[in-house]
Parts: sequence; C-alpha cells; structure tokens
Amino acid sequence: MKYILIAFAFLAMSCNNKAEDAHAHNEDGSHVGEEIPRLSHTLWTDQTELFVEYPALIVGNPSKFAAHFTVLDKHQPVRKGSVTVSLIKDDRGIRNTAETPSSPGIFSSAIQPKEAGKYQLVFELKTPDYSDKITIDDVTVYANADEAIKALGTAEDDGSISFLKEQAWKIDFQTSPVVSGKIYDVINTSGVWMPSPGSVKSLAAKSNGVVDFKVSNLTEGTAVKKGELLMSLNSQGLASNNLSTDIASAKAKFQQAKSEYDRKKELYESKIVPKSEFEKVASNFEIAKANYQSLVSGVSGGSKQIRAPFDGFIKSITVSNGDYVEQGVALVNIGTHQSKVLNAQLAPNYGLTMENVQGIWYQTKDGQWKSVTEADGKILSIGKNVERENPLISVFAQVNAEVDMPEGSLTPVQIAMGNATQNTMIPVNALLEDYGSYSVIVQRSGESFERRPVKIGKRNGENVEIIQGLKVGEVVVTTGAYQVKMASMSGSTPAHGHEH
Repeated sequence: MKYILIAFAFLAMSCNNKAEDAHAHNEDGSHVGEEIPRLSHTLWTDQTELFVEYPALIVGNPSKFAAHFTVLDKHQPVRKGSVTVSLIKDDRGIRNTAETPSSPGIFSSAIQPKEAGKYQLVFELKTPDYSDKITIDDVTVYANADEAIKALGTAEDDGSISFLKEQAWKIDFQTSPVVSGKIYDVINTSGVWMPSPGSVKSLAAKSNGVVDFKVSNLTEGTAVKKGELLMSLNSQGLASNNLSTDIASAKAKFQQAKSEYDRKKELYESKIVPKSEFEKVASNFEIAKANYQSLVSGVSGGSKQIRAPFDGFIKSITVSNGDYVEQGVALVNIGTHQSKVLNAQLAPNYGLTMENVQGIWYQTKDGQWKSVTEADGKILSIGKNVERENPLISVFAQVNAEVDMPEGSLTPVQIAMGNATQNTMIPVNALLEDYGSYSVIVQRSGESFERRPVKIGKRNGENVEIIQGLKVGEVVVTTGAYQVKMASMSGSTPAHGHEH
C-alpha cells in the first residue's frame, strides 16, 4: 500500500518565565524569558517517514533541525547517508547538508533565514540503497521572535501518547495507512493441505545392490537440496547382478556395435550393402549405446548414486541402510513445500460456483493471512456432488508458494464471494481487542499517538473493514501497538531528548 503524503504541525509549549522587569527585551526585540515556539512535521513517501522538529524560523536566527528518517520497510532508522535541508523562495534559497547522521536515523543541520516570507522547506535524503525527496510547503519565516510567538501562540497538552522514534526503532514496529478498498462477503471455514501434482517424487533403484545411506540421520522430514547425494547402491562382491560386471559387459557390446556400425556405414554410403542391412546394424548400435549410458549414469566408484531431484524434504523412506534391493524397488519419496493443494469444504447451500468465488485466503504457520492469488496460485475446481457420508462440497485451490505445514493439517480459510463493496479498511494486525471491543493506535505525528475505538465489519484475509472511527489517509500502528498502549498506561512521559 502506498502512503499518502500527510503533514502535521504541532506547537511546543512556550514558557513565560516572569523576570523582575516584566518589560525587559532581548536584542531581537522579544520579551525576556519567552522561548521561541517549536514546530514539528511528519510526512510519508512510499519509502520513508520524516519526522522533523525545529524552532520557528526567524530572520537572523539559526534554527537547528532534528530530522528523523525511518525506512518504512521494517521501520528501521536510516543508518547511512546524507540529508540536505533547503529553504527555497522564488527558486532562490539557502541550504545545509548533514553528511552523516548524528545518531542512527537522526540528521542534525541548521539554517539561518535572511528574509521573512513564505518558503518551501525541502529535505533530500541520499542513502547507499535509495534516494528520497520530501517537501513542506508554505513554511513561514518570521521577521522577529515576537511575530512568531504571536502567530503560533502556545500549544496545550492534547492528551496524546508520547512514543519516541528511538523507542520505536528498538522494537518490531510497523505502520500502515488507512485506505479505501474492496470488501467481500466471506465464508469462514477450514481447509486441509494436500500434495499437489509433481510436488512428490518417488526415487526407485536403477540397479540391484546394497543400500548405503550417504546422509547421516536420514529420516522423514529431513531437508534436502537439489542434487544432494542421499544414498548409493553397491553391488561389488555379488556373484550375480554385479553392476561393475554389467557395465563392463554393456561397454564391450556398445564398442562392438559401434565398430560394426562404422564399418557398415562406409559400405552403405559406397552402396555395397543394402539399406535394410545398415538399418539393422544402426538399430543394434543405438540399443547398445542406450543400455550402456543407462548403466553408467549416476555411477561413481562402482556404485549407483541416488540424488535429490529438487529442494525439499524426505517424505518417506521405504528401505533400511544395508538392505539388498532389486532394480525398480522404491527407495525414498521426496516432497516440496513450494506447492500444495488446499481442499476447503463447506455446505452446498452457499451455491458456490467458479463465477462467484472472488478469492480465497488461508492462514500460514505463523497465523498470518495470505491470499491464494498472491501466492501465485489459483482456484482449481469446485465439487458438484455430495455424498451421504460427507454432505459437503470441496473447493480446491493451488498454492504455488512455500507452505511449511504438514500434509493433512488443517488451516483456517476464508472464501470471498459475490460483488464487493468499497469501504475503509486496515490490516487486521492493527486491531487491539478488549472483551469484544476494538481499538487501534493512530499515529498523529512522528512521536504522538492516540488510542481510538473503532467499529469493525467484515474481515477479508489480512484486512478488516472499518465502519466507524477512522478516515482514509490516517496512519495506524500494525506492529508494536501493544507497546504504545503500555506507554499510555505507564503514567510517565519519556524525556524528549531531541536537542541533537
């Protein structure tokens, strides 16, 4: 989901420290003891969150910026790179560059305005991995401190939850925008994981011999890599069906057939022998060649090698180490997590057809919802008949992604059907539940949060419909909401500490 660009400006409280002479002034004309108001902005792009704090911009006064840059993917601070801050008006302006962060995620720089007026404040981020540009429009530069104090006034405590960027960066933390999306009616059921065609392969003995395991602790469930040597078949010392003897015999027959083929080919090309006689010799040569190549394929050190055909796991082993087996006997079955079939069953009164099924979601091993189509899968078929012993209809879906769940295991399933409605939605992970009531943590600015009650509707996989409580464009915490909630209950506000 793309973040919508949002900006917040919050005023820090200005103090009126009464001096003995209430009419004394500073050199810039402001009253003694009055602090310059501080501003903060929070903006998002597709890749970055910027939270910046700075004193109000005043002509002749250097304003020090504390710009907090967060990479939205995994919500981590920008650790390497540079930030250029520019104050621009009518294509002219001043700029300052911080070549490195003063601490992870925080870039400090200062700008001293020369003229009052409306400006653009531009932040250009350059990292080893990507670059980003964030612009704040209509930033005011005041002629003096009195004008700034008069215009901005005094900010009051709004009851928000304070949770610093430094705190968020130390934990698993993620945010997501509130969006408008398609919401479907869903059928909640369960499904069984089944092997898909081609996801299991049986490896058979290509020759007679004694089984020799080449992987220590080769058991069901053992992970294997494509081409990995699993076992070998050794026939050395056997009086009959000895692989080395068979290979030597096949090689001799192949060489003899080749010699006869080369001789007859010259005679045929010279029209000394008829075509039928040459074709018979050529057929004998091809048979001898194929037989010899089949015997020597996968042979090393006189043993036939059995290797894994793809990355996967041992599904079953049908022999024991040291067993004597004959050619064609099944040795081991290899399975893969990369593809499975999900069989979901439900009552026939829903009237499901391939036309009205809009999608299927399933839960992964870690409890996350995932769409079949997002897993490069598809709906295969819907059953037509029911039986007395099993009066349910099966819906089969192919999942072409790693499914690290045993075959035969159950998983929750949601089947979307009918026409969608357009409504506000957020990720299910953002919900906090208290005895059947739901709330979310809304990010009001970079370090300011609010716990807000919401009324939910339908759940569609990883998303949930919000009927009341949120607006499109707001940002909610999807990972780490509980920690922010606990911060609101701690009874103390962490020290701000952004004078970097």
